[in-house]
Amino acid sequence: MPTTRTAHADWTGDLAAGRGIVSFDSSGIPQQEVTWKARAEQSDGLTSPEELIAAAHSSCYSMALSKILGDNGTAPESIRTQADVTFQPGTGITGVHLTVRARVPGSSAEDFATAAEKAKSGCPVSQALTGTTITLDAALE
Repeated sequence: MPTTRTAHADWTGDLAAGRGIVSFDSSGIPQQEVTWKARAEQSDGLTSPEELIAAAHSSCYSMALSKILGDNGTAPESIRTQADVTFQPGTGITGVHLTVRARVPGSSAEDFATAAEKAKSGCPVSQALTGTTITLDAALE
């Protein structure tokens, strides 16, 4: 059964001086403020579309990798995925770098690397970002 998750943003003002509020309608997590400065310069405690993409990608990738490892008979004890989404003003998102460290009893480094690559291409967020270069650094702990 398909699911739909909803968020919305309310923006006031022009790009340089304006401000926005992102609301997470489906989950009800606290609203987050966004500004151009937080996106293109220093975050100063505010979020950005790129940080939201990083959150989505890191969680989706971890789920995909967990499933692949479990299906291979090597369920992970833990997976930590960091997604670094790079934004270049005037160009846009120029890449995503995933760093994953995992504890996977019974998995060889080679089998883990194969599963990690499979998760990179199979994760639904990775698939949604196919126009972006996605790199991966995956290792067992």
